[in-house]
Amino acid sequence: MFDALVPSSALQLIGFADVDAFRPIESMEDARSIPLDVANFAAARAVVSLPACRIVVMRSFARILDTAYRMPGGMVILAMTDDLRANFRGVDLDARFFVALRGNDECHYVEPQTNHHAMIILSPILRDRGWFDRADDLRAQVANRPALLHARQLLLDILRTASVQPRLFETTEVAAHLQEGLLLALDDLFRIDPLSDRSTSVRSERSIKLVQQIDDYVAAYPTAPIYTADLASEFGVSIRTLGGAVSKVRGMSLHQYIRLKRLWATRARLLKGGGATVATCARAQGFHHLGEFAAAYRATFHEAPSDTLARGRQIRAPAG
Repeated sequence: MFDALVPSSALQLIGFADVDAFRPIESMEDARSIPLDVANFAAARAVVSLPACRIVVMRSFARILDTAYRMPGGMVILAMTDDLRANFRGVDLDARFFVALRGNDECHYVEPQTNHHAMIILSPILRDRGWFDRADDLRAQVANRPALLHARQLLLDILRTASVQPRLFETTEVAAHLQEGLLLALDDLFRIDPLSDRSTSVRSERSIKLVQQIDDYVAAYPTAPIYTADLASEFGVSIRTLGGAVSKVRGMSLHQYIRLKRLWATRARLLKGGGATVATCARAQGFHHLGEFAAAYRATFHEAPSDTLARGRQIRAPAG
């Protein structure tokens, strides 16, 4: 998909070979990822702007993603390939689904693999076409297959045109024509029988709230040992409920999730360099058995913690 494109005045095309290069993009968009396969990290995004909407096509990566959408004009997300797999608020999604939101929402995803998807961000100046049932409610729906394929092909055509004929986008009439074709395709995408059981509202608020409480607890007590029974008692739920919430929202066990968060927090401290040591950084995140920590760190990041620390110091060393 991206190999056939070249950047132009109408097409912004960026590739990311490592997660640290990708972090600034997430910071600007109020998103926070925990990559699940650092060794095979690769991401890319292509961006095209039309008069009243922006198209962002993304090659993502295996990750846990928390993001805060702020979409006053609305947005639509759809799969660009048939092999998409994701979990949204505890519900498994595949390429049949598209996601829609107008307004604000806090969203939680797990992508177990690389996915290709498109996000169409709509301007508030567009007339309401009756797409969104209500504000501040992100919904996933199963699309009509021909409408989905048509929208996907149209997006690819717009990207290719922006790549090889960018001057066309300087003409308001041509850009508006391309946009109108896309809006008509979205009209077809949203033509779903509201009584059909194919339309799915994805809400798992209790599980999401429990995971947020776990995140807050881990941040507040970075060095403390965490026991499942104590955590369940703290939140007033059963151990089964707690573990089920993490499995549903994050796609892994509670133990795996807490260890992963603490490993990433340790990595962030190591990359700051300075006078820190591997041992102090590890202990600051609750890793007191340094041998076990080093093995878990290498398995996750495919480098020794001392290598990360050395790289952090090199990045921050004053120029000679």
